[in-house]
Amino acid sequence: MANSTYIEAVGRRKTASARVRLTRANNTTVTVNDKELTTYFPYVTLQNMVTSILKSEDAGIENYTITAKVTGGGISSQAEAIRLGIARALLKEDLSRRTILKAKGYLKRDPRAVERKKPGLRKARKRPAWSKR
Repeated sequence: MANSTYIEAVGRRKTASARVRLTRANNTTVTVNDKELTTYFPYVTLQNMVTSILKSEDAGIENYTITAKVTGGGISSQAEAIRLGIARALLKEDLSRRTILKAKGYLKRDPRAVERKKPGLRKARKRPAWSKR
């Protein structure tokens, strides 16, 4: 694979959407919205969430430059969206990774999202206080 070619995939979580590009490189670097991973995600847990997929695989995965453009959602759902995007891009490159990625749960798109507010209620399910008189 030449340096100019890349693999692109989309990952989503709640209202966050991430467009991820993987390019072969000598070492792994992760850039999110033109910022370093540690700058964009200040918490180590979120950084680990994004890079856990690279650490769980065999050594052949360690050599990618990852560029992600993320919109919407909070930083936690953005991190999960990037992780799903990386997993889908790795799968596009080599289908034999499917069993490993699926077993670890990286290919699952989490469907949970905020429920809409219903008329007559205060929130999605919260009812107004009942008073007898």
